Amino acid sequence: MIFATDAAYADNRDRKSSEGYIMKMFGGVVDWKATKQKTVTTSTTEAELLSLSNGARETYWWTRLFKEIRLDPEQDFEIWCDNSQTVGLLTKIDPELKTRLRHVDIHHHWLRQEVQEGKIRITWKSTSEMPADGMTKTLPPQKHQEFVRMLGLKDIRDMITAS
Repeated sequence: MIFATDAAYADNRDRKSSEGYIMKMFGGVVDWKATKQKTVTTSTTEAELLSLSNGARETYWWTRLFKEIRLDPEQDFEIWCDNSQTVGLLTKIDPELKTRLRHVDIHHHWLRQEVQEGKIRITWKSTSEMPADGMTKTLPPQKHQEFVRMLGLKDIRDMITAS
């Protein structure tokens, strides 16, 4: 299962960042969200960390649902992030996040704990491979086509016959 998160730093008038995620299972999108973060962050890394933390909490919700309905998807969640500094903060032995924003620090420590204990797996992906990129910004036509391809969507207009 793939869970891709992304953030667009301070892209709103009030300087709050946009964030989004896409969850894919067995090749198809089953969950997605695009929203504005509830708080202002002071860097791209902080915005990405907040997005990643929110995404990780969603994976826990899905895990509980699967357990409740006795569904074994036979694969673990992998969370993708296209910000290498954010991934490093969560996976390196001695990370260095210096922030005065208490809520960001709390998200960092919780998520780092979950990653270090092996409960969550974070993987860096380049922006060109990031399906959640289309949830946080307007894409030019060529990138939009790639976004649609990454989602696994197909144009079936030619398969539909007029009644």
